[in-house]
Amino acid sequence: MPVKTASQPSVNNEVYHALGERWYKAQDDPIALLRAESRLRNPWIADELRARFAGRGLRILDVGCGGGFLSNYLAAQGHTVIGIDFAADALKVARLHDASGQAKYVQADAYRLPFADGSFDAVCSTDFLEHVEEPELVIREAARLIAPNGLFIFHTFSRNWLAWLVVIKGLEWFVRNTPTHLHVLRLFIRSEDLVSMCARSGLSVDCLRGMAPVVFSIAFWKMIFLRTVADSFSFRFTQSTRLSYSGFACKVRR
Repeated sequence: MPVKTASQPSVNNEVYHALGERWYKAQDDPIALLRAESRLRNPWIADELRARFAGRGLRILDVGCGGGFLSNYLAAQGHTVIGIDFAADALKVARLHDASGQAKYVQADAYRLPFADGSFDAVCSTDFLEHVEEPELVIREAARLIAPNGLFIFHTFSRNWLAWLVVIKGLEWFVRNTPTHLHVLRLFIRSEDLVSMCARSGLSVDCLRGMAPVVFSIAFWKMIFLRTVADSFSFRFTQSTRLSYSGFACKVRR
């Protein structure tokens, strides 16, 4: 993992402290792309959990939960979910949008989580690892909290020139209100590096899927010309992990 030097920018996480209802309503903001990602990814995660755990209710921790897109979805599926984030504003919004009333939200540091070893069947970290300086510490802390044969579920961006062009410059050029340094390339993680980080924490990656926007769609071209993200904007799973990728890692029994 590249080490930050004094001349390199830090990722801008301050934006997540003041989005309010824009988490769920804004189209002139990159947060709308997170909503579009979640529309594809959340049902897939729920289906995988159902298949792997024979449909039983699970104890799930969502690290870096933001406005609660995944936490609230899984709570509505009957799971016991705790979402943690450092941004109090995001947690407030997540609570307001918890239709099930079953999700719990806690302000906490992802490097030092206030839970006992083995407390959860699954720990999720989607669209978060690229926002911290030491993602391996987040993964190690997640692994501590996962029960034997439990899962670590992740989504992040790959570090290469194509991801820089599409994820960083593409947002700056084609989505309104994209803040400076929303993402920085040095914090993106190649899939093979993430697999190695997981392995060092006793987690074995057994599923990896790429994700990319659906380019040949009206919503995509509206974004290019109007710089807004319509509710019909969508993503698709791909075999390539060059842009972004999601995956599951199982905690190996020792």
